[in-house]
Amino acid sequence: MSDMIEPRLVWAVEATLGEGPAWIGRESALWFVDIKGGKVHRYDPANDDRQSFEVGGMPSFIVPAEGGKLLVGSVDGLYLLEDGKLTGPVARIDMPAHNRTNDATVDSSGRLWLGTMDNEEEANTGAIHLFDVTDLRAVGGECVITNGPAVSGDGNTIYHVDTLGRTIYRCDISAGTSLAHGDVFVKIAEADGHPDGVTVDSEGCVWVGLWGGWQARRYAPDGTLIATVAMPCANVTKVTFGGPDLRTGYVTTARKGLSEAELNGQPLAGGLFAFDAPAPGVALPEVKLSA
Repeated sequence: MSDMIEPRLVWAVEATLGEGPAWIGRESALWFVDIKGGKVHRYDPANDDRQSFEVGGMPSFIVPAEGGKLLVGSVDGLYLLEDGKLTGPVARIDMPAHNRTNDATVDSSGRLWLGTMDNEEEANTGAIHLFDVTDLRAVGGECVITNGPAVSGDGNTIYHVDTLGRTIYRCDISAGTSLAHGDVFVKIAEADGHPDGVTVDSEGCVWVGLWGGWQARRYAPDGTLIATVAMPCANVTKVTFGGPDLRTGYVTTARKGLSEAELNGQPLAGGLFAFDAPAPGVALPEVKLSA
């Protein structure tokens, strides 16, 4: 039996496709995106301040970068968020025109690991890419919809998701950056939805949002299910951790793909939620932008 965790609504933001939550420690604020809404959101829990920025495109993640900057992935590029607008690009991604960026994370060396996907969700053209200062290249994980990746605290393991294949993979990257040699960490049953974004906490446990599954889950390092966050809406996208002690879990959700009748039955879909985490998260490092 796994522990059951109850979430609370933080912001009824009604995101079409809420994603990419990231706690920016230097601001003590949570940032996240609405991919299909073309928006970036900022939430400050200290004063309940909420800000939304119309940036256009399809912003899929937001992460801290050196120099007090914020880096955003959108469509086929990496951009800086400045004064509520995307500037750049810092880099372009070499991929098919029908692809777009999806989820991302930053490792302790300041490298950005990001996924791409077919925006039509049909072609097997998505992959995991690595941005290392000026070098941006694909490193594996080919599938229709990539999610994650997430890197372990010691930097030796990366988890990435084949969403349509309902599989979370684990790869050893201690000797390099290729994802060619990995194994299945967790396979999600068809009845439980599709695995979306993943995050690793300070105990090495892996959290995953389940699209169509009405929950987020916490898996032990050996793949055992040890906790479940029961959500009031079906499409759960990603968990991250924030607050002064990184003990507050934040969850993004989506309204995309839900009929009018389904939305009537789950009016909080697309909202931002929070819960008390059983263990702290790990602070997100800044992306290195210069050598």
